[in-house]
Amino acid sequence: MTKHITGTRKEWLAARLELLEAEKELTRRSDELARRRQELPWVRVDKEYRFKTDEGRASLADLFRGRSQLLVYHFMFGSDYTAGCPSCSAIADGFDGFVIHLANHDVTLAAVSRAPLAKLQAYKQRMGWTFPWASSLGSDFNFDFNIAFTEEQQRERVVEYNYRRDPWDISRPEETVEARKLAAMTGTDVATYTRERPGMSAFALEDGVVYHTYSTYSRGLDGLWGMYQWIDRAPKGRNETNAWWRRHDEYNKG
Repeated sequence: MTKHITGTRKEWLAARLELLEAEKELTRRSDELARRRQELPWVRVDKEYRFKTDEGRASLADLFRGRSQLLVYHFMFGSDYTAGCPSCSAIADGFDGFVIHLANHDVTLAAVSRAPLAKLQAYKQRMGWTFPWASSLGSDFNFDFNIAFTEEQQRERVVEYNYRRDPWDISRPEETVEARKLAAMTGTDVATYTRERPGMSAFALEDGVVYHTYSTYSRGLDGLWGMYQWIDRAPKGRNETNAWWRRHDEYNKG
């Protein structure tokens, strides 16, 4: 016998219609937030960032691939990782399929990581992905957009992430349970793993000038994690106490 509240179809419909009003209000608020994102001031990017791509060396403007808008997913794959972050991999599983649709709407969606290009190419082939993926190794790009940090910053706890001083402390055991598990899945320790962070940034290209228009991090990525949008509508929701997910080719392994 289920422990969840049960009722008649009439009772369900009354509760559902009440929830529908809340969902509609959330949709209206989401539309308003989207408008406010688009009204943010654009910041000119004058720094010359260099990347390595499948096509060779590239500038930030080159990553647009002839389009006027660029969305960058800051994929956690540090230079010392042996494999990409499993959480970022789950997010990438979601967006890989609609990259082609964005490309036909004047938007390039690409991932950028600090791992060497050869590592990214091998992992991309393993996962069966097709989205463009650039290596920023040797560039300040990840550091400037606050999704990569030095050992010194980490040691002195002066990491700025998600627009604030990051309170996460790797010395506290209770904070490392999940991080230790995810770090092991990338072939690293907790300190190395957490020197990379997830995020996404948006850019515009006009008259040969690149502008930074938006960035979001941490739970700001929830709406981009397609898996969770479905799970949140499942009867038991997220129903999780730990990082249960795996890379899509690992579920049937011991």
